[in-house]
Order: sequence, then structure tokens, then C-alpha cells
Amino acid sequence: MEQRPPLPPFTRETAIQKVRAAEDGWNTRDPQRVSMAYTEQSRWRNRAEFVTGRAEIVGLLSRKWARELDYRLIKELWAFSDHRIAVRFAYEWHDDAGNWFRSYGNENWEFDDNGLMAVRHASINDLPILASARKFHWPLGRRPDDHLGLSDLGL
Repeated sequence: MEQRPPLPPFTRETAIQKVRAAEDGWNTRDPQRVSMAYTEQSRWRNRAEFVTGRAEIVGLLSRKWARELDYRLIKELWAFSDHRIAVRFAYEWHDDAGNWFRSYGNENWEFDDNGLMAVRHASINDLPILASARKFHWPLGRRPDDHLGLSDLGL
């Protein structure tokens, strides 16, 4: 059996760990690697797109990161219960014309007993920003531990 610790039921501490693990995975921008955190038949609503299963997740993420360049993401725990976690997030990216955006969103997650995400509902809005308004300046990849989070950045 595949397992993705921490496993439910979640405590505040393990929910925060799960959120950071998800953030770290998404900041790799590796669709295949990210898909392994989800069940084989995970169901997603991402904006107005609905996908089921790892192959469709890989396709969605591949399309996403082909157009959302220099992607950097911060997630923050909002609420949790036994098998569910709610997060808010923001990420910065630019398109192929050099236009920068900060995308804000909320996600609701539901996990199976092995810690794999079975359901993900994401609502996301894009805000055009000037390059000078960017707040996420770490090198591509994992956000450094000493980088401010969303609340500390006033986001």
C-alpha cells in the first residue's frame, strides 16, 4: 500500500506538515512527482476543469506549468478535521509575453487512510501585477524555511 505521511486523522501539527509537503511538491513543477501524492482515482476541480486520476492530473499540471512560467507557490493551513484540510494559497508566475500575475486561491482536500489525497477542490483568481510588485523571490524550487508565509506577507 502506498502511504504519504503524515496520515489522518490530522492534528494541527500534522495538518501543517501536510500543507508544507504539498507546497514543496508543487514547487518542483514536476507533474509526475506531484501526481503521486494523490490516489489513483483522485477527483479534482481546478478552476473550471474537472479531472479524475493520476494521468489526467499529470496532463492538467503539464499544461499549467507550460503556460505559468517561473511559478512559485506558498500555501497556508486554513482549517482541518480528521481526514480533511482546507488551505489558502498564492503563487506568482509570468506568461510567455513576460506579464506577471499573482494567483490567489482556496483548496479543500480530502485524504484516504494512507494519506493520499482523494478529492481536491480549488478555486483560483489571477491578479495581474507589475514585476516590481512580486513578493516571491527565492530561487525556483522549494521555498526556503526562512521566507515569509502568506500571513506575514500580508497576503
